[in-house]
Amino acid sequence: MKNISGMLLLGCSALALAGCGADDISSPGAGSIDVDITNPTPTPTPTPTSGLVEAAADCPAISGGTQLSNDGTISGAEGTWRVCTLPSLIEASTTLPKEDGVLYRIAGRVDVGCDGGFSAPTAASPFATTTLSCNNRSLTADTNVTLTIEPGVIIYGQNGAEPAWLAVNRGNKINAVGTATQPIIFTSYENVRGQNDDTAQGQWGGVVLMGRGKVTDCTAGGAPATSPTGNSTCERDTEGSANPAVFGGNDNTYNAGTMRYFQIRYSGYVLGSDSELQALTGEGLGTGTTLDHFQSVNSSDDGSEFFGGAVNFKHYIAVNADDDSVDTDTGFQGVFQYMLLLQRDADGDALMEIDSNGFETHFPRQKTIFANFTGVQPNQNSNSDQAAVLIRGNSDITWVNGVINVPNNECLRLHGTGTTPATITAYSTVMTCSATDGAFIGSGAYTTAQVQSAFNAGSNNNATFTSTLSSTFVNGTNEAGVVAYADMASLSSFLDQVDYIGAVKDASDTWFRGWTCDNATADFGSGSLCTALPVT
Repeated sequence: MKNISGMLLLGCSALALAGCGADDISSPGAGSIDVDITNPTPTPTPTPTSGLVEAAADCPAISGGTQLSNDGTISGAEGTWRVCTLPSLIEASTTLPKEDGVLYRIAGRVDVGCDGGFSAPTAASPFATTTLSCNNRSLTADTNVTLTIEPGVIIYGQNGAEPAWLAVNRGNKINAVGTATQPIIFTSYENVRGQNDDTAQGQWGGVVLMGRGKVTDCTAGGAPATSPTGNSTCERDTEGSANPAVFGGNDNTYNAGTMRYFQIRYSGYVLGSDSELQALTGEGLGTGTTLDHFQSVNSSDDGSEFFGGAVNFKHYIAVNADDDSVDTDTGFQGVFQYMLLLQRDADGDALMEIDSNGFETHFPRQKTIFANFTGVQPNQNSNSDQAAVLIRGNSDITWVNGVINVPNNECLRLHGTGTTPATITAYSTVMTCSATDGAFIGSGAYTTAQVQSAFNAGSNNNATFTSTLSSTFVNGTNEAGVVAYADMASLSSFLDQVDYIGAVKDASDTWFRGWTCDNATADFGSGSLCTALPVT
């Protein structure tokens, strides 16, 4: 096997990013790598479907700004690829085309455009920035850079002196739109080399989208709103960042671009205690941002984490997150529908960690709806969150048409603090919980009995029952017998009205197939292993 030279682009400083709310990370992933590694036999051995890849003769030209760097070739089980390294700053709108035999590499932090600040800068009110990533510019307008990624493109992160991650700054966009047959794949160097098995994780950073949505807990200055409808001056820095990677504003309609049919594999780089990147991090995003058909694979932290802002998200899959399958914080307003939260046997933390803990007087309160979700933990792996789902702090959460199957764990922990503690409202949601430890935990202002009462309130058709899920996440007889909630529009206009609970109605429901990859935890029937790369 050939080895790549391991050249890293310079210009952007190292990141140290946390992604776990207030709780500990359950199982830190791998650190940085040596790029000259003899490629061992992968487990399982990836099998090319249509011959071996041959490296392209050169890297494609991109429009405007610094060109891609041709850094030779890299070989793996699928063949040999041309390595085209992204510049540390993408200065102009750029398209990464799908070309046979080409892989795109992220080496260190790659910025999409320059940060335009809390609100769009103007000539009368410029936002001055002195970050290296923006070449010490004083901006009088947003840079308005859009990074477009074509269907089927594969981008890999390679850590060196600093972790590899993609940062889409305020005032700029990403347009990464794959298809059901040609998803966009963000992955790691080791995955390209064929070195991974189903336990691999934490091999590069991830994708971070920064916006101008409302946030609480102002780590980069300003103050939160003092009323539910008020404005704020609050900003946050991407946690632990050595150079500014700031987000926040007053625009919960902010548009950071579109991502559809995409995978993020083996991410979650460990930087220290409580300090990791996760697969996808959304920071101060708005409802103008489109996120749909996403698979997180083997993140050493969360499948994704959202800080503040407002997001509507359909078709969300997190497999083998080593911390939480989804984590929401700091005044987040969100609506999710069709979610598969699938953790490996006896590893990981919560399926959901929902947290604005310690900021009960800050606005906005977190208000999030999770609809048509299926969460599975085969064995006891709730770790520091103490249950399959942790809801706490300044959070108001609605579950609708949900299935929780955690037969060896407590299902729900509700932690109350402040004068208006966290709340849970559930409709047509069923849970299979530990017969030994029980279904509910109360802490802070809540007793266990109060949590049980909140879940069972009214005639909302909720129950603890015996799951009959098949193929890990497909509804069985018992799930099919639960009447779905009949008025989804009353909760959110974003939600589809459906006649079933859970994420997958039955064996004929295959929205997850084709654009995903398979591993030991979840076989989606896609015919493509996560440990391998597609060659078409």
